[in-house]
Amino acid sequence: MTGIRHGARFSRIQFSLALAALLVVAGLAWLWLLAAGQAMATMRSDAPLAGLALAMMTPGAAVPYLVATALMWLVMMVAMMTPAVLPMMLVFRSLDRGPGGAADALWFGGGYLVAWSAFGVLAALVQWWLHEHGLLAGMALAASPKLAGAILIAAGLWQLTPLKAACLAHCRGPMGFFLKHWRSGRGGALAMGLRHGLFCIGCCWMLMALMFAGGAMSVATMAALALFILAERVLPGGDWVSWGAGLGLLGLGAVMVW
Repeated sequence: MTGIRHGARFSRIQFSLALAALLVVAGLAWLWLLAAGQAMATMRSDAPLAGLALAMMTPGAAVPYLVATALMWLVMMVAMMTPAVLPMMLVFRSLDRGPGGAADALWFGGGYLVAWSAFGVLAALVQWWLHEHGLLAGMALAASPKLAGAILIAAGLWQLTPLKAACLAHCRGPMGFFLKHWRSGRGGALAMGLRHGLFCIGCCWMLMALMFAGGAMSVATMAALALFILAERVLPGGDWVSWGAGLGLLGLGAVMVW
């Protein structure tokens, strides 16, 4: 019995360390994004990320631009979406109390972030196309007011659709998700993380498009979206939060367009 208690205590410590490590990685990602945003704003040749900033201002050089932009989106996904997966990891660990449960929970979180990283690469391609066609401008790489308004309207409409509500239900109901999609082992945890990431992408892909309205390099926009995405999942009445945001986006978008 003593060995079992010690094993359970060690497993809890492992899981706590894993969560702490994820939070540290997310914090470092936010610091990196702040530094990158500062480099874009000043365009100083001696800035630590000056090369990245220069590449992201030169869409004509497609390969360096895409490499720099994909890196930025990958870091952004880690920074923004790590807080959203932590509640799911806590529920996962409560269901898997075995000695390998802490590691499996980390694999679940990794699968989730892999799904969002793939989305980040696609977003980098979209950003390159918009920039190459003159639809993003300024140091923040923001759309024109009318295009930004159109993006806000599209995002607002998506917030009100049944498909958005269905994807959000998977994100808000972790117990139901795990009961329906449970697979054992690390491979199963990774697969569940990927699946949950896909549901989350279905829920939030249009919200991520708001980055082009607020500025692809706007850390304030990133932070606002990260907070809202988390709020949709954990606050009581998340559907009302989602619908209220949708109506607000529709109104603001209409003002910007007309």
